Amino acid sequence: MCGIIGYTGKKGKAIIPLLINGLKRLEYRGYDSAGVAVLNNKKIWVRKTRGKIHTLEKQICDENITSRIGIGHTRWATHGEPSQINAHPHFDCSNCIALVHNGIIENYKYLKSQLIADGHTFKSETDSEILVHLIEHFYEKDLELAIRKALQVVEGTFGIVVMSTHTPEKIYAARRSSPLVIGLGQGESLVASDGSALVEHTREVLYLEDDELAEIQSDKVSIKTLQNHKVTREVEMLPFDLINIKKNGYPHFMLKEIDEQNQTVLDSMRGRVMLDEGTARLGGLDGWWDRIIKCRRFIITACGTSWHAALIGKYLIEKLARIPVEVAYGSEFRYRDPILSENDTVIVISQSGETADTLAAVKEAKNKGALTLGICNVVGSSIARETHAGIYLHAGPEIGVASTKAFTSQVIVLTLFALSLGRRGFLSAEAGLKITQEIREIPHKIEEILQRKENIKKIASQLVDNENALYLGRGINYPVALEGALKMKEISYIHAEGYPAAEMKHGPIALIDEKMPVIFIAIKDPVYEKILSNIQEVKARGGWVIAVINEQDDEVAKIADQVIRIPKIQQCLSPILTVIPLQLLAYYTAVFKGCDVDQPRNLAKSVTVE
Repeated sequence: MCGIIGYTGKKGKAIIPLLINGLKRLEYRGYDSAGVAVLNNKKIWVRKTRGKIHTLEKQICDENITSRIGIGHTRWATHGEPSQINAHPHFDCSNCIALVHNGIIENYKYLKSQLIADGHTFKSETDSEILVHLIEHFYEKDLELAIRKALQVVEGTFGIVVMSTHTPEKIYAARRSSPLVIGLGQGESLVASDGSALVEHTREVLYLEDDELAEIQSDKVSIKTLQNHKVTREVEMLPFDLINIKKNGYPHFMLKEIDEQNQTVLDSMRGRVMLDEGTARLGGLDGWWDRIIKCRRFIITACGTSWHAALIGKYLIEKLARIPVEVAYGSEFRYRDPILSENDTVIVISQSGETADTLAAVKEAKNKGALTLGICNVVGSSIARETHAGIYLHAGPEIGVASTKAFTSQVIVLTLFALSLGRRGFLSAEAGLKITQEIREIPHKIEEILQRKENIKKIASQLVDNENALYLGRGINYPVALEGALKMKEISYIHAEGYPAAEMKHGPIALIDEKMPVIFIAIKDPVYEKILSNIQEVKARGGWVIAVINEQDDEVAKIADQVIRIPKIQQCLSPILTVIPLQLLAYYTAVFKGCDVDQPRNLAKSVTVE
């Protein structure tokens, strides 16, 4: 992994800038090296480098190459360190076939030993290079057949694009559990791992599905299965345009996306909240409610930030619908041989809809007869296609690696789901009306918080020299403490941990001193007195307390060192507001430290390998 771009099209095209710009659109996904290859004078011209795309761009900015065909890649290291040799594209022994690859080839050691014995010479440490040598091994004047044969013997995941001197007007693309989307332009075709790399050229796309191979020419695309069966695929439209993936004057995508949350939360609830009836309408679940309301339990599975949203979903569903909920990491779900039946509903959450572990959980759940529901942001993504039904976030493209607006939209969608489920059973119309009335006010209350950035920025300036931080919350805001700590870790590299506040005295309290910032979520809710007691415990040990509190709360304000005030809201909706100050706190801390906010080290936006 991580980013792929391919082009075939107009004769005399200045192809290098096109490929570089495509890779820049994918830059947010995280990477450590980059490379491009184009067909030039019947030979494949290639440049690769360790580091950022701008380093590659400087090396080739003076190259005046025109071509009809080319591929590019940004790599996030799995097998082999970040280096020029390990960067993609990779080549066969004769330098006639070039390949870029996202994914993991699990049986690469065995295949490599066989290919070496057969006389092939390898240059890199990667598993990806195996693929191009396999294609060379099977090549007998039919490149498509050679690709199909090669992909039938590999185990693992792949999204590949292949070009060759043997087929100077075609590129080939294939996938298994690693996304690829084909763009259809005027006299040109493109392929990428993400639609954001295509939208500058076209919004008309075809999505490849697992174990499919596409032959891509400038004026036509044909798709077959790896078993050589023709596939008919409807053209779809990318659900966003170029303006959605630009900074629009912001210094970072992350700040832009934090600021967008009043609008993205509104978009996630638009047309779904039924104010007069105290419930929600979720069209993506139509036809499935009879089975949903009869299920004995829900299992929500996700990774990272989405897992924190899942924990909030557990509170919401159990409180509003009184149905038991289990939350599981996507990476652990299928390996524990989960006990599932047709009486269970598995909800999977993923911003990208391509998270490998979460996608594997979907397949495991379906194999065991459970109903699967997907909550994701990307239309046409693998999870959207694999689940029985689901709900889109409608949050728009999220470019910053550290998720912000997707998280609040996930929480809104889970709230609407719990509300709709509850109103079909346990929850009264009166209680439902109170929730919908407050939901309507959330975008305005988010805007109020966003207008108080200067206070948060001032607090962040005092965190720069700290190496650790502790985040504490109770009840439904315990997952918010986890999310706040994750954001701080991800982008500022400060070691931060989230805990249920009551657990502090079962270990973490040993860390408390005057140098340890402790961030409390201390809003007025049923556990307010308990968290007030926890704050006193920290202060008694000389701890430094930063508290997120309600506007009229003077009690915590008297004892905390710094406070961040937010509007009052009922407890079940509070995570949507309490998380925003923590996002801003992490953002400004990272900025003050000079960190790369949008592309934090070692992280990828969409984790498409296990």
